[in-house]
Amino acid sequence: MLTVYGEGRGFRVVWLLEELGLAYRLRPVDLLAVDNDRDFLAINPAGFIPVLQDGETIMVESIAILQYLLARHGSASLAVAPDDPAFASYLQFLHLGEAGLAGPMNAVIVGRQLAPAAERDVRVTGWALETFESRLGFVIRRLADCPYLAGDRFTAADISVSYALLLGLRTGNYVPGSVERDYLARTTARPGYIRAMESCQATKAWAARSPGL
Repeated sequence: MLTVYGEGRGFRVVWLLEELGLAYRLRPVDLLAVDNDRDFLAINPAGFIPVLQDGETIMVESIAILQYLLARHGSASLAVAPDDPAFASYLQFLHLGEAGLAGPMNAVIVGRQLAPAAERDVRVTGWALETFESRLGFVIRRLADCPYLAGDRFTAADISVSYALLLGLRTGNYVPGSVERDYLARTTARPGYIRAMESCQATKAWAARSPGL
């Protein structure tokens, strides 16, 4: 049984697992109390999420986990083969979803909402937002020509980028334009996305009733 520790970027992993139809267990992690979570720290002593456990294999970093799952358990329909003309775009956007979008957006969220009042909106916050917007322009140009980032079909690159856009949207730090709205309407209407949301919400509710987990 595959086990996913933590939500946040772990949602990417859960979404992919639902798309692939693979059985998994979602185990919540309270990052505010992670020092007391010995079972989780035994898996990942660094104490960050997400983590995937597949038998004796432990994987961290959400994009690396997506690539691992596709290579070991995946369906060719959600990845792009190296000899496919769309391979370069697929790989590029798969990684851009974290390196160019979600990573900078994290800095924006910390700088605008989580930092002490005296430290908010410093130069690095503006830089992070500018970086997000620059990479977003790259996404928008691609979507002007194709319904999905690898072309005509949904792939793991869309899971990567959709998560990043939704992170900015739901934290109030990004307002999608018409191209992104239409794109997110396509990706979030997928049954795999809906099941992943239901799984995460159910786990949150269960964890709230089970504080000793």
